[in-house]
Amino acid sequence: MSKKIKLADISTSPKEKITKEEALEASKKLSRELAEIQNKLYAQKKYDVLIILQGMDASGKDSAVKHVFSGVNPAGCRVKSFKAPTEEELAHHFLWRISKECPEKGMIQIFNRSQYEDILVPTVEKLADDKLIKARCEEINCFEAGLVRNNTILMKFYLHISHDKQVEKLQERKTNEYKRWKYQKEDIAAISKHDEFAKVYEDIFDRCSEAAPWKIIPADKKWYKNYAILNEIVQELEKYEIHFPKVDL
Repeated sequence: MSKKIKLADISTSPKEKITKEEALEASKKLSRELAEIQNKLYAQKKYDVLIILQGMDASGKDSAVKHVFSGVNPAGCRVKSFKAPTEEELAHHFLWRISKECPEKGMIQIFNRSQYEDILVPTVEKLADDKLIKARCEEINCFEAGLVRNNTILMKFYLHISHDKQVEKLQERKTNEYKRWKYQKEDIAAISKHDEFAKVYEDIFDRCSEAAPWKIIPADKKWYKNYAILNEIVQELEKYEIHFPKVDL
């Protein structure tokens, strides 16, 4: 059994010696490579790609969506942000709203938050006991394994931000007119529970890594976070035989 991940032992700052300028230059090259892979993915229609972005409030999930996927063709890429469940969604199985947003062959689907919200919030807010949470983890493992068997390339990223950086970004939301629309009073309560959320995430990494491992991305520096995610995506996709289909002329 692999050692349980402890977020306190992992730095939220860049883990490799790379300058901001070097990361931005590398990101340009990686964006071109991702665009080329996407063209082949869309034409081949053998695989689909599901990218899950998780992280605490203000960890930069929206920024990652904007910058990491800026070079891909919008026709072959979709984004779904999962908020608090609606009344209709609560009337269904918790995976109902997730399954209907999964990608079809040839597509890249990005989940900004995901099925893991139905583990995180109920645990931190004490709305569910461990028996229910354990059952949900088992269902998620089965669900993700089924996707992978169906040629879904699944990648799961946790954006690892420090509590100090969270507070700094929350303050920026209050004072920066371009970011003020993001500010919600609920953010204060969520950020104050940084340690509680971290503990639940550690349990998620331990319980829900069967179909695809979690990639822990240092997120205190936006430029590094975006570069690291893009680099991981390109490296993973290059492992697959993704190419233009042969055409009989």
